[in-house]
Amino acid sequence: MCVPPGTNHNIMKFILGTKGKMVTVFTEDGRAYAATVITAAPNTVTQIKTTEKEGYQAVQLAALETKPSRVSKPQLGHAKGKAFKVFKELRTTETPEVGSVVDVTTFAVGDKVEVSAISKGKGFQGVVKRHGFHGGPRSHGQKHSERSPGSIGGSGGRAGGRVAKGMRMAGRMGSDRVTVRNLAVLQVHPESGELVLAGAVPGRKGTVVEIRG
Repeated sequence: MCVPPGTNHNIMKFILGTKGKMVTVFTEDGRAYAATVITAAPNTVTQIKTTEKEGYQAVQLAALETKPSRVSKPQLGHAKGKAFKVFKELRTTETPEVGSVVDVTTFAVGDKVEVSAISKGKGFQGVVKRHGFHGGPRSHGQKHSERSPGSIGGSGGRAGGRVAKGMRMAGRMGSDRVTVRNLAVLQVHPESGELVLAGAVPGRKGTVVEIRG
C-alpha cells in the first residue's frame, strides 16, 4: 500500500529505524528501482532541549523498545518508565510535546530524504581495496608487487624525511558514519511501519538508521 503525497500528520520529517532487505520496486511508468526497506516503528519524543537550559534547541527521539531489565534505571526514568535501545537528537526549532509520537506517515511518496548510518566494518585492508590503488606491474624483473602501495615518499622527499600527514596507506576500513542524500521515498506502509527508499543505504541488516526529510 502506498500513501499518497500530502498526507503528513506529524511534527517533523525525522525518524529512526533499522535497515532491512533490498527489493526491486516497479513504478506505474514501468521503471524498476533497487530499493531498501526500512522498518521504522513509532518514535517517542523523550526530551525537548532549549537555548535557555542546554544552550541549543533540539528534540530527542527514542526508538526500538526493549525489556526494562535491559536498560539502566536512570535511562528508564528519563523515558518515563519505557525502555528504548536508541536515543537521537534532531536540531530543530519545533517544540513538540514530550511523549508525542512520530511515525512513517511523517513522510510521503516522492519525498527526498537523507539517510545516516554506520557503514559495514571491513577490518584492516590494503591500499587496493581501501583506496583503489592499481598496484605494481608483474614485469621487468618485479614480482610480488601487484597489490603493494609503492613509495610513501618518506626519505628526504617532499616531507623532509618523514611520511606526510594524510598519506593513503593500508588501515582500518569501514565502521564510519555515512550519509546518503537525495534518496526518494517510493512507498510508505503505515500498517507495518515500513518505508521503501530508492537506492542503497549504509550498514548491514539491522543497522540503526536516521532518516531526515
